[in-house]
Amino acid sequence: MRLIVGLGNPGAAYDWSRHNLGFMVIDKLARDVGIPVNKRECRALVGRVEIAGWAVKLVKPQTFMNLSGESVCCLIARHNLEPPADRLVIVSDDLALPFGKIRIRERGSAGGHNGLKSIIGCLGTNEFVRLRIGIQPDHPISDSARFVLDVLPSSKRVEVEKVLERSVAALGAILRDGVRKAMTEYNS
Repeated sequence: MRLIVGLGNPGAAYDWSRHNLGFMVIDKLARDVGIPVNKRECRALVGRVEIAGWAVKLVKPQTFMNLSGESVCCLIARHNLEPPADRLVIVSDDLALPFGKIRIRERGSAGGHNGLKSIIGCLGTNEFVRLRIGIQPDHPISDSARFVLDVLPSSKRVEVEKVLERSVAALGAILRDGVRKAMTEYNS
């Protein structure tokens, strides 16, 4: 089994925030494969599907971003997915990447992202796959916490839909072809 975890914050107030791009990717993938992500497990909403021959749980932690690791660690323990390196894919926003760019990595630091920091702290390792989606502004910002929680402007919605499609395709490539091949294809 593999876990694909989209990071975000629960509640309608955050639906279109930059910090919820992970949730948006999970929702798009779930729509594409025709499954609901509504079963409660380990303080998360989950849906189960088979993709590229893998049993996959699509996950949206409901702990709020800063405690995402609690939900992820519970699911990993419940399904005996240790070590998580090749069994866990985290989808998150990234303030350091230009808006709309995606980046696949096999491991790495939290890079200031509190959701990733929580997961790394809970797992005790940074050895898991991540798909990062760029949200970097084209202007200086004084309050990054406020920026990531702000709603995406409606002028960016078409571009966001394209990024979600590309992200879902990248997840398919990770499952079908492996992380390194997906990195070669999607990190350019």
